[in-house]
Amino acid sequence: MNNKHILVTGACGYKGSILVPKLLNKGYRVTAIDLQWFGNELSAHENLVVEQKDVRDVHNIYLEDVDVIIHLASVANDPCGDLDPKLTWEISALATMQLADKAKRCGVEHFIYASSGSVYGIKDEEQVTEELSLEPISEYNKTKMVSERVLLSYAKEMVVQIVRPATVCGLSPRMGLDVSVNMLTMQALMNKKITVFGGNQTRPNIHIQDITDLYLFLVDNPQVTGVYNAGFENISILDIAQQVAKKLDSEIVVTPSNDPRSYRINSQKLLDTGFKPKFTVADAIDQIVEQYQAGKLHNNDRWYNLKWMQEQVLK
Repeated sequence: MNNKHILVTGACGYKGSILVPKLLNKGYRVTAIDLQWFGNELSAHENLVVEQKDVRDVHNIYLEDVDVIIHLASVANDPCGDLDPKLTWEISALATMQLADKAKRCGVEHFIYASSGSVYGIKDEEQVTEELSLEPISEYNKTKMVSERVLLSYAKEMVVQIVRPATVCGLSPRMGLDVSVNMLTMQALMNKKITVFGGNQTRPNIHIQDITDLYLFLVDNPQVTGVYNAGFENISILDIAQQVAKKLDSEIVVTPSNDPRSYRINSQKLLDTGFKPKFTVADAIDQIVEQYQAGKLHNNDRWYNLKWMQEQVLK
């Protein structure tokens, strides 16, 4: 058994709902912190404590016997971040600063932070590596850049590992249907038609099983410090749509887009640590199709961050 105590923020989210059971399966004790705007899909477990708390209330988050923090909590994705910039900065940057400061004072030895692969902004370089400048273009990504810099300033006091994930895809108990692969697959399943805005924008992708396995890998490998890109398939939105359409015999409708975001990330630095991804975009599509056709995956407003925040959280 592993006696480490791990605190996960944003633990009831899209990634957290996959990560927490994996941590429990490895024998860790887990405290799961989440506001639960989108509910709680975590199953009860003897080594799990779920606390409905706000990361902004850092005085209510107890770190005295915590060994590792995995900080996933943020106002997730660009459109949501732009809904209420003040809220985004409070949750995604200020709370990170306060949590890092408290972690140092409480003797937490290990801090893993989920940043974003889109902190680079729009790059012309074919290979976007960790050495390139950060030029974020949205509130969401600006908060990620600021949080990274704050955390790196604590690198002498604790193990700091920063992950810049690509767009995540695949199944989760707390599903996310406003990320590209998942959204396009659901459109095809429900309508036999996929609407693509623009289509030439390139996005890096990572399967949800791989990104959550990466957090486990980092817990087990504290010597792997610093900043790491995590994305393994840089493909255009149109390419994703074509993969889905081929599998589901769907029509693709391309409409103009004013969204210029196109970015590719190179994850060779991460691969050099020994971490190996096991899943692909095609796997994510197959798994979503299988669950939907089996009647186990439903179109639910809660799985659309932007819509749910507009209608339920910020109303």
